[in-house]
Amino acid sequence: MSSPPLALPTTPESILPLVIQAMSRTPDARLRELMASLTSHLHAFILEKQVTEAEFERAVKFLIDIGQATGEKTNEVILAADLLGVSSLVAVLNNPANDLQHDDHTVEEAASHAALLGPFWRANAPFCESGDNIARGKTQGTPLEVRGVVYDKHGQPLPNATVDVWHASPVGLYENQDDAQENMNLRGRFKTDAHGAYFFKTVRPAGYPVPTHGPCGDLLRAQLRHPNRPAHLHFMVSTPGHKVLITQVFADGDENLTSDPVFGVTAPLVGQYEERTVNDQRQAHLTHDFHLVAGEMTFPHPPIP
Repeated sequence: MSSPPLALPTTPESILPLVIQAMSRTPDARLRELMASLTSHLHAFILEKQVTEAEFERAVKFLIDIGQATGEKTNEVILAADLLGVSSLVAVLNNPANDLQHDDHTVEEAASHAALLGPFWRANAPFCESGDNIARGKTQGTPLEVRGVVYDKHGQPLPNATVDVWHASPVGLYENQDDAQENMNLRGRFKTDAHGAYFFKTVRPAGYPVPTHGPCGDLLRAQLRHPNRPAHLHFMVSTPGHKVLITQVFADGDENLTSDPVFGVTAPLVGQYEERTVNDQRQAHLTHDFHLVAGEMTFPHPPIP
């Protein structure tokens, strides 16, 4: 039996019920729910703000532009979600952290803070031995040693977990943005030892501006916002039986910690990048532990190849 024909709209407000009715036969219940809610919010926004035809046309052009500007070396769609705080919102919403402690300061069911993936993660970074240096080729900068332990939420070490790390160079560029860097420079995957410990060497990263040559840069300039992210290391920590942790560790003292354009900084993600002189050379050290929660080990889709 066919559905009754839809009525014809008579006012701006009368369009939404017709759209909801047309989508009501969607077999996937979650898709039906999400699309009905999204459409309702969009209609309410347009009615509340009395969006003009010119404004609508400009919004459509922005969506087209971020799609056309996305390619092998950049992902403007992800960047737009980052700049609107949506990526950080989804990360925090779906990865509730728990810093609860006993009176004796031992951790009770801890869960590390997550952060957005960002537009520069690449899958299949090379596996490295513990203590290897991921600053390859002619990469120069302050040497940085990074170590820590991967635990489960009960504080038990997780041996053979994978710690995937990537970061920008001391001049603020990821290797896929910079022809002067070797392929997969400043990227690597490490396995934790029998005690859950990981250790690698690199160079201290610099803060950098998010890409501003495309439509997202136009948006930042229109909003009088700066593009500069605080210096940080990206981590993706995984092991079977646990949810993949995607996070970042930021450099303490960076001037942009409280104005990150993608809203990714939370207090527990600010690391202590200690510098000292070793053999007449400045050297930095960072210690940071991770706590994973039980769940399915599912990896994200790489933003770039």
